[in-house]
Amino acid sequence: MKQLRLALAQINPTVGDLLDNIRLITANIEKAREQGAHIVAFPELAVCGYPPEDLLLKPGFIKANQKALEQIISTVHGITAVVGFVDSKPEGLYNAAAIIQDGKVTGIYHKRHLPNYGVFDEARYFQPGGSCPVFNIAGIKIGINVCEDIWKDNGPVTNQVSAGAEVILNISASPYHQGKYAVRERLIKSWAIDSGTVVAFCNMTGGQDELVFDGASLIVDRHGHTIARAKQFQEELLVVDINIGNTIESKEWQVADLLTSEAEFYQALQLGTRDYVLKNGFKGVIIGLSGGVDSSIVAAVAADALGPESVHGLIMPSRFSSPLSAEYAEKLAANLGIKTFTIPIEGSYLAYLDSLSDVFAGVEPDVTEENLQARIRGNLLMAMSNKFGWLVLNTGNKSEVATGYTTLYGDMAGGFAVIKDVPKTMVYKLCRHRNAVAGSDIIPAGVITRVPSAELRPDQKDSDNLPLYELLDPILLSYVEEDRSVEQIVAQGYDVAVVKRIAKLVDSSEYKRRQAPPGIKITPKAFGRDRRLPITNKFRGS
Repeated sequence: MKQLRLALAQINPTVGDLLDNIRLITANIEKAREQGAHIVAFPELAVCGYPPEDLLLKPGFIKANQKALEQIISTVHGITAVVGFVDSKPEGLYNAAAIIQDGKVTGIYHKRHLPNYGVFDEARYFQPGGSCPVFNIAGIKIGINVCEDIWKDNGPVTNQVSAGAEVILNISASPYHQGKYAVRERLIKSWAIDSGTVVAFCNMTGGQDELVFDGASLIVDRHGHTIARAKQFQEELLVVDINIGNTIESKEWQVADLLTSEAEFYQALQLGTRDYVLKNGFKGVIIGLSGGVDSSIVAAVAADALGPESVHGLIMPSRFSSPLSAEYAEKLAANLGIKTFTIPIEGSYLAYLDSLSDVFAGVEPDVTEENLQARIRGNLLMAMSNKFGWLVLNTGNKSEVATGYTTLYGDMAGGFAVIKDVPKTMVYKLCRHRNAVAGSDIIPAGVITRVPSAELRPDQKDSDNLPLYELLDPILLSYVEEDRSVEQIVAQGYDVAVVKRIAKLVDSSEYKRRQAPPGIKITPKAFGRDRRLPITNKFRGS
């Protein structure tokens, strides 16, 4: 019986921060060596970070990535390291894994299958690899491949198993969305059972712009048992003893518990917010607090991600604001421990109305005057951002972004949209989840139970402009995420007029979404990288 001590380094690299990525990688190599590991694996493109996008078109970036790998190579002794990097050849670039032993590269694997869908566009940059080598490491035959390679039938895994691989090791940068982990685990288990080999999957964690990587690296034995799983959304060095060829292929199972769906969403938002703010060097954040659920959950996520001392709330009451709105906003801030500022907007609003009075003479007030209030608030938030270096966190949810129930240069202002991909009905669930975790109403109960309103005119309710969110969100799921036609959605039992109206709102709001700040992807199809439609578009068919 052969034994293998395998370490999976689930790290959080930063795109382009080669020095810090070197530090992360070499520190984990040393930890793995100290724990007696034969092999330590790192995620896809760990050296340069993932996804590097058009940095890959810069020759200087490629050379810096290669120099960083050389520094890492010099530190590898008494262990084998599998490290993701960009390999440059005369014919082009490759998404590659370097196999490093005793201060030298003993093998390189080039990723064969380049994803070019959803958030991925690797075919823009990389050449597909050709061969599927099997490497002899510590006396064990190991098939090493990269991310998408394991998702393809009759691909590298099949070839490597046929060539005698006893272990399949896949290094990945697999981004999170709802339900992604379950799909991954089923895939890896099926490969393990079908091939009769141990399958190890090393994933990245951390936030990169709109993407969040959830980690949850795992090892599955040849019977389909998950014998090791790292935590979700956290860095971890997972070290596991595997007995190759034995019925029981691990001496001790190390399987971290999986999060509930609400906890998973919340952790993704928290990690994505933290990394966007800190990796981009902002001093803190500021949020417009309205006393509603959207700004409340964004404030809670930010306080948990960054610490309350880095989060600031701006309360901006108007003549249409309920007294409860400021009360709830203040109570939320006190519960979270964040500092608030209050700037009434009445004076600015009157000044705008006065400036426009001659031009607007004889025209009845309408949504224009409502949107003026939102734009005043956007200006105040951006002024605070300019003055103090705080990033404005936008509070728009996916239901609003989808239907265009937003004001350009008003409530769409901000540098990062935390809940941009969170439907309104899920916002309520996340508020309840946060309170359940705290064991108290951190988010005041009245915030969750009150009727949603933008409070831009007397007695306004969201339902004056939109269907109830319980009806709206399932239709948006079908139309936006599942690409179903109006006819198909109506066939599910929805009213044809309602569906047509929602589809029209979504289609006509693309120009707004193109001007919106980036936000964290948590659903299978998010606005932005996932869904790319033309702004000028007359097609309204199925």
